[in-house]
Amino acid sequence: MADIVRQGRPQTPEFRRGGSLLAALMAASALVLALPAGAASHSGKASHAKTAGAKSGKAAVGASRSAQKDKAGAREARGSRESRSVREAREAREARDAKGAKTQARLKRGAVATAATAAAGTAAVAEARGTRKAPPAGAIQEASNAEARLIAIYELFGRGQARPALAKARELVRDYPNFQLAQLVYGDLLASQVPAAHSLSDAASVARLKGNPAMAELQEESRRRLQALRERPPPNTVPSQFLELSTRSRYAIAIDASRSRLYLLENGDKGLKLVADYYISVGKSGIDKSVEGDARTPLGVYFITSSLDPKSLKDLYGAGALPINYPNAYDQRRGKTGGGIWLHGTPSQQYARAPLASDGCVVMANPDLRQLLRKVQIGATPVVTARSLQWISQPQAEKDAQSFTSAINAWKDARTQGNEAQLKKFYLPDFQRQAKKSADGNSIVRDEMEYAQGRRIQLKDVSYLHWRDSEDTMVATFGEVFEGERSGRMRRQYWLRQGGEWKLFHEEILG
Repeated sequence: MADIVRQGRPQTPEFRRGGSLLAALMAASALVLALPAGAASHSGKASHAKTAGAKSGKAAVGASRSAQKDKAGAREARGSRESRSVREAREAREARDAKGAKTQARLKRGAVATAATAAAGTAAVAEARGTRKAPPAGAIQEASNAEARLIAIYELFGRGQARPALAKARELVRDYPNFQLAQLVYGDLLASQVPAAHSLSDAASVARLKGNPAMAELQEESRRRLQALRERPPPNTVPSQFLELSTRSRYAIAIDASRSRLYLLENGDKGLKLVADYYISVGKSGIDKSVEGDARTPLGVYFITSSLDPKSLKDLYGAGALPINYPNAYDQRRGKTGGGIWLHGTPSQQYARAPLASDGCVVMANPDLRQLLRKVQIGATPVVTARSLQWISQPQAEKDAQSFTSAINAWKDARTQGNEAQLKKFYLPDFQRQAKKSADGNSIVRDEMEYAQGRRIQLKDVSYLHWRDSEDTMVATFGEVFEGERSGRMRRQYWLRQGGEWKLFHEEILG
């Protein structure tokens, strides 16, 4: 949720019915609790300027009072059946009611409770809204449904449809009582219904809410969700790391830390296709993990190594966990330490965590993780974690792979031809196979020559994953079949480009 406070004043852009989604989303930035002292009244006036004068103000008062009662849903349903004139008359009487001060106080307490929810989790929600209960286990929503509903609320508000937005927000927090950001938006919508004459005047309370770190985290979460949804990957593109992916890997995962987003790509006969994306959290200290305990999420090319049963895990990890192979060979080459990096869920009391919240793991909402658990393949699903993903076309990916394809084919041909001198050029002096360092540069070459025995080699099920930071690396996974055989080794190799030439520094025999 973008910050609308610029130069100490709330900015309220104009919106038109049928306008762009971006404009609609920006309209939802009217966070009353985030405004500077004294701005709440101004916000109320700006809100009224978008409506049809007194008639809209009366409806707003009725909506706010309705939302403060335990039977809000029933009252709204009844109100929708009343004629407009009857409803307006009733709401006008309510606006003049001598109990207006009490209503204002109740609204203020509700707003503070909403902010407290961000800091204390759903225990505060349950206390502030005692009659609200968690949905039964069988009512688990589909992945990303909660986020889609939240964005729909933003859009409704942006179109000036505050009442429908409030109704949708009420339903969302009913279905997901542990979704703190939804609770905040619900509270903001309630506050937006208050006429200027009844707006919050306790500047100290508003200032305290604005300074609450939990509020800042929720605003940043909202901003990142909106950014990822309006800055979509171009059609028919893939993350630049995926130069080629074997169809044995049915899915691939790419994480963009700058957008707090995990992208799920399905791999078919026509290549990779984006099929879903989810909000995620990373390490509380950020990214680019280097040492154990630094609370950072690693950057690089990894693979899912296992799937942990949630029954064996603490509640902190939610619906399950998918460990990845950090530190990989490239990490170890650069002296990086640590481990235990997982993709996992959230505690039962929390729908989503702040963008920077974990000890280094990638954290997803439990409904989203459950979707992912049904897709991944142990040992075969790649996970790219990047500072910021760059998306390229498939032809560009093929072009970028050409130099490496030539190098690995030359390595293969040198083995077939028994050219020991040529083969040796492809290995760095510190090459390692598995975790055991070879005795010298010649031993691995002799092993390869003896294994090939001059036979022709076919590479199959090839995957090339490109990683570029201060150096240029490639992770190549493939099977090889010798002439006259039906099966052979599966290898995973780590290559480094030095002086324009690709060199091998690590290899794992997978089977």
